[in-house]
Amino acid sequence: MAEETIFSKIIRKEIPADILYQDDLVTAIRDINPRAPSHILIIPNKLIPTMNDIEADDELVMGRLFTVAKKLAEAEGIAEDGYRVIMNCNSHGGQEVYHIHMHLVGGRPLGPMLVS
Repeated sequence: MAEETIFSKIIRKEIPADILYQDDLVTAIRDINPRAPSHILIIPNKLIPTMNDIEADDELVMGRLFTVAKKLAEAEGIAEDGYRVIMNCNSHGGQEVYHIHMHLVGGRPLGPMLVS
């Protein structure tokens, strides 16, 4: 079993967060250190440590991440101009919390995807 994370506690509402969406599969919160005017984290309620740990049984929750991202982009008013979704994996990919999550960022031009 994977170790519990701060996201697990947020999902169970044991610690406060700005929850924008929650259902039986995913929870979406505002990032506490936003990198753009809109920066939302969309987190599976099931603790999956990295993308390498996703199994076939997780396909429904992974699809839900994207449908919720679309819904939130529309609600944030960033869908028409565009936005970015990012999922980091392990240390070289920039993952800091080992509970997979999607970053939905937008609200301004985001520039190149990778900076050298």
